[in-house]
Amino acid sequence: MPDLLKRIGAPLTFGVLALLAVITMVSDRRSLAEGGRDLPWWQAVMLEIAVPIQDIVAAPVDGVRGLYHDYVSLLEVREQNDRLQVRIAELEEANLQYREALVASGHLQQIAAMRDEFEIPMLPSEVVGLDVKPWFRSVLVDRGAGHGVRAGNPVITAEGVVGLVTATSRHAAKTMLLLDRQSAIDGIVQRSRARGIVRGRGTDQLEFEFVVRGGDVVVGDVVITSGLGGVYPKGLRIGEVVEISDPAGGLLQTADLRPAVDFGRLEQVFLMMRRGPTMDLLYGDDGPIESASATSGRPSS
Repeated sequence: MPDLLKRIGAPLTFGVLALLAVITMVSDRRSLAEGGRDLPWWQAVMLEIAVPIQDIVAAPVDGVRGLYHDYVSLLEVREQNDRLQVRIAELEEANLQYREALVASGHLQQIAAMRDEFEIPMLPSEVVGLDVKPWFRSVLVDRGAGHGVRAGNPVITAEGVVGLVTATSRHAAKTMLLLDRQSAIDGIVQRSRARGIVRGRGTDQLEFEFVVRGGDVVVGDVVITSGLGGVYPKGLRIGEVVEISDPAGGLLQTADLRPAVDFGRLEQVFLMMRRGPTMDLLYGDDGPIESASATSGRPSS
């Protein structure tokens, strides 16, 4: 007998549950047709027991489904983030190019204005290197004899005087900066017209030497080229007076100048395609020096 109950226990239980399910469905359809009714007590008990059991059974499935959806969403967010980073890099590059185009456009306008003012042909050029010799202050530019550049051509920017071409090769030129110790320019104070000589110190400042008698020079004065000597045209900015020394009993007085050009940020310069008679005497008329490294910045005689 116990063995018989074991054999038929599972099928019997299944049959009873199936019968109860059929009875429940029939009752539900009848109650629905009759407008609804309250559940019998035993069905209510089974419903109360079934709901938490279903929640417990469904919880792992819902958790796995949620993790899957979160993982898929995370992958999509990562892909979108990668695409956005690429797009941001492209936009930043485009923005940089637009800014450089605006800067170049401004330089072109400066060239046109300077040509109208001085009526001298000018050749724009980029600074491509610095002189490695510590005792000279010079730079290399990317225009040379092949572009018509000769030793003795002045080099300027829209801010003021940069220096002088001292040597050329086919596609490059060496420019001695205004800061070099061998550089000297005749200058005048724009306000008082006091004259003097501007010399380089080999540092980031210039020296303006003028005669004390009649020399009206104060801090803040702007010194410009006088045009004497025929090297630079008249009226180019050289620098601003920042300090005046007071040597006792000296005929000459010295003022410190801050250069008009920011040499630490020098990128583009303009080569003035002319040289004065002084430069013709120094360099001769037989063409430019053909080596940008043959000289150290001193004009050849």
